[in-house]
Amino acid sequence: MKTTMRPIRDTIPLDEALTLILDAALPVTRTERIPLADALGRVVATPPSAAIDVPPFDRAAMDGFAVRAEDTFGAGRYEPKILRCIEKVYTGQVPTRAVGPGECIEIATGAPMPAGADATVMVEETERTPGADHEIRILTPVYPRQHVGRRAADIAAGQTVLHEGDVINPSRMGALAAIGALEVDVYAQPRIAILSTGNEIVAPGQPLGPGQIYDINRFTLSSIISAHGGVPVVLPTAQDTIEALSDAIDTALAEDVLVFSGGSSVGERDLIMDVLARRGEVLFHGVAVKPGKPTVFGRVEGKPVLGMPGYPTSCLSNGYMMLAPMLRRMARLPEHRPQIVRVPLARRIVSTTGRHQFYTVRIAEGSAVPAFKASGDITSMSQADGYIEIPSHVDIVDAGELVDVKLF
Repeated sequence: MKTTMRPIRDTIPLDEALTLILDAALPVTRTERIPLADALGRVVATPPSAAIDVPPFDRAAMDGFAVRAEDTFGAGRYEPKILRCIEKVYTGQVPTRAVGPGECIEIATGAPMPAGADATVMVEETERTPGADHEIRILTPVYPRQHVGRRAADIAAGQTVLHEGDVINPSRMGALAAIGALEVDVYAQPRIAILSTGNEIVAPGQPLGPGQIYDINRFTLSSIISAHGGVPVVLPTAQDTIEALSDAIDTALAEDVLVFSGGSSVGERDLIMDVLARRGEVLFHGVAVKPGKPTVFGRVEGKPVLGMPGYPTSCLSNGYMMLAPMLRRMARLPEHRPQIVRVPLARRIVSTTGRHQFYTVRIAEGSAVPAFKASGDITSMSQADGYIEIPSHVDIVDAGELVDVKLF
């Protein structure tokens, strides 16, 4: 099949492209039950409820002595109350005796409170009677329930611990562990097929032939997908034939989204645009951004297809700007908010008017130093700390101007 160069004549603004992408990013409805140890960063599907009280018993909140509060009333450093210590209880042990009038039990933080006791005197507020270790001098009074963690004070049996849509962070994992949960029902992560295209692409570790390069985009896209709630599914590199590309799309339809790199520009052999148009619909081809103009988005059998430029910097930049927001919506994760630092620009940048530019920079000596080299150079990203955005109507950003750097 003979093709000709097909320049991208019409582009759409980035915000319009994002709207089309996000409209197609339907949240995944599949659920799965996973071990608690694997739940960090996942999204709750079925709200878990507690089967037990937490804590499951009244417990000492301090190291000291479990007492009847009334036995300490009037205690002071010059007129201490004398109580007889009848037992010692460590964390993990259960008291075997009840506290009666004039008695106390030495107790460790977290140990169950003995029957008869309703308060804990901190060890710092006590002294042992010289020559009579079982006699404890109480130097300050306590009131009922003082320094006692009450049963169910944290979580009551039957209480909902987390809600649908909650993202499980370390503290929420702790809450699940507190109720004894071994597993949790979460929404499945979107599965993203990654397809590198082109006869020139070779997997790392293989010898390079004439005119060939190693596949960078497979690894950068996989990293973005994993970092933003998706599961990368790497497909074999597709050769530049209609048949190979069509077969690759058939395989990708088993997943939630197809992301391909290469084949979205203007070359004679960029055949995937033909395959995409035949098999589904193209919603846009070309975005007014730099780098990353030759980006395509469409659908095949209802599945979103996002085509990235083959150049590594363009591909990775659009991965951050377009793929990550799409993934997070599908995975039911909140919008990503990168850390931003405001620093002066180290030297002037001349931008392309009419295209929203993402310009990589590194932070050095309190300034933003331009790091962008070319769309095909991965070091434009790997040697940068973040990027600044230059609106489409701005052509020059002068040295010394304060810029907002969004850190990777």
